[in-house]
Amino acid sequence: MALNLLHANDRPGSYPKSWYAATATPGVHYPSLSGGVRADVCIVGAGYTGLSAALHLAETGRSVVLLDAQRVGFGASGRNGGQLGSGQRQDQEVLERMLGAEDAAKLWSLGEEAKDLVKDLIARHDIDCHLKPGVAWTAESRRDVRHLHDYGHHLKDRYGYDQIEILDQDACHAMCPSPAYKGGILDHGAGHLHPLNFALGLARAATAAGVQIFERSEVFAIDDDGPQVEVRTGEGTVRADHLILACNGYLGGLNAQVAARVMPINNFVAATEPLGPETAQVLTRDVAVADSKFVVNYFRLSHDGRLLFGGGESYGYRFPTDIAAKVRGPMTEIFPHLAHVGIDYAWGGTLGITMKRLPYLARINPRVLTASGYSGHGVGTATHAGRLMAQAIAGESDGFNTMARIPTTPFPGGPNMRTPLLVLAMTWFSLRDRLGL
Repeated sequence: MALNLLHANDRPGSYPKSWYAATATPGVHYPSLSGGVRADVCIVGAGYTGLSAALHLAETGRSVVLLDAQRVGFGASGRNGGQLGSGQRQDQEVLERMLGAEDAAKLWSLGEEAKDLVKDLIARHDIDCHLKPGVAWTAESRRDVRHLHDYGHHLKDRYGYDQIEILDQDACHAMCPSPAYKGGILDHGAGHLHPLNFALGLARAATAAGVQIFERSEVFAIDDDGPQVEVRTGEGTVRADHLILACNGYLGGLNAQVAARVMPINNFVAATEPLGPETAQVLTRDVAVADSKFVVNYFRLSHDGRLLFGGGESYGYRFPTDIAAKVRGPMTEIFPHLAHVGIDYAWGGTLGITMKRLPYLARINPRVLTASGYSGHGVGTATHAGRLMAQAIAGESDGFNTMARIPTTPFPGGPNMRTPLLVLAMTWFSLRDRLGL
């Protein structure tokens, strides 16, 4: 029997030993569900998706119960690279070819809404999560540099987006003195933040709006055949008119339709010791960076002067025994002079990906909605998806329906073969990265 990712790599009820957890604003310990509860809406998963949906539903006067098997922000929402990117996970040129110009433009507008929503929530609820502007995309090959420059011009010409700064090799090195990169673009409209503090701030806002949050309340069964949905945990039951599944990579076996289209993969982040004056040899501007590799390296400086570097993926259930060593490899490819720098924190997390690297939003039945599969673009998209589902329950479905029209493909091979097939594909793409193809 496959291991449950809710329990495979973490201590029950505890955040990982990450820099985020070590520096987070102290959060509330919410109770576990015990007994029966009635609500208008039950939400499973207290990450960005579930928290945003809960907050927006409560603001319309609906009663909401939010369940999490572990802690608020326990999953990818509290462990990710903290990058708030523009658009969708796939660039607009891909979306134009895939969906046509009209739907691609709608998705661009929804992506801009997602960024604005995050910024507005942070301001409106006074969430201290160190939000800063700027995400750069960098490239190791001249071909990828040309593509990024062309894409920056495309966004301005087609979508009127004037927040892109074109970086030639000298400008790129002035910003990020890595020998690996030959140029790129800097998106001033994107941003970066402390992801766990953002999740904890959303939880505080949701409870203030009347949401009941229950931690350590793992859902074992869902019955959605009757006039109401019944959700069962180990010690309690929720009966609700509507259910939102917001589990992303931690869904497990709760819904076969979602599980066929959203695969969990693991990603890893390390935080170095404070770099002091050496920060100028990493970044000279307070921006985040992601590169053009298929298996993306992403990094930024923390507010206490550490390098936060994400790199490397795995497709089994277990995290590697030495996460710091796994991240140090790609980190020293980008910054050879940091080969011997101390790593104070290293952690893994599980996210959800889809075949097309675009989110999966769906109406499972008239009472059940789901959103997941953000494929590494979840800070804005997941938060926005929560609001879109809240609006859909309130009868305003345009945005949700646009996202739900994105074509989805189940992973091939079923539950037994899809992971080996993905490993084979990712090994090929990793080889292409190394060969510069």
